[in-house]
Amino acid sequence: MKLRILLPLLVLLVTFQWPARAVDAPAEVFLKKSVAEVVNIAKNSPDSAALATKVRPLLLNIINFDAMTRRAVGPGWRQFSNDQQKEATSLFSTLVIRTYSSKFTPGELPEVIFKPATSPAPGRIEVPTTTLYKGSRYEVVYRQEESEGWRITDVLIEGVSMVANYRSQFDAEFKAGGANSVINALKSSVASSK
Repeated sequence: MKLRILLPLLVLLVTFQWPARAVDAPAEVFLKKSVAEVVNIAKNSPDSAALATKVRPLLLNIINFDAMTRRAVGPGWRQFSNDQQKEATSLFSTLVIRTYSSKFTPGELPEVIFKPATSPAPGRIEVPTTTLYKGSRYEVVYRQEESEGWRITDVLIEGVSMVANYRSQFDAEFKAGGANSVINALKSSVASSK
């Protein structure tokens, strides 16, 4: 008898769709708009080099490369001069843009499925997505912070933080030769990413 009562309830729960939120949070709206703009640029770019050039101004506005570079370098960042910080940030942004632009194939566009955002702390939000690209599925989380509008400060791809990944590389460089060693390693990486 209990099974007869539970079965219809289970059917209702499986078929019921929760109503969509009336309005996405500003951070989610920002991210969806930004991803759509990048995909549109990718759609109209003949190759990865053209994509990197075309998408750079947009990414400089949606990604907080200052925060990302500072966190990727870690505690040693305080020992960089202002000029070294600016140079490292410029090189790091070029490296990230070229590296990720090279992963796209002209004519093959990703499908991005957005999931509900979470807020781990005030002024911070994480938007998980599933990205389908070239027959593969990737779980990608965009970490954003509010500072004069929402901006991306880290991207986790399959659970691996881009900032943490670079930090392990930069930390070894910094320990070997300080700020100049990090900058030289960035220059070398940028040169090889052309």
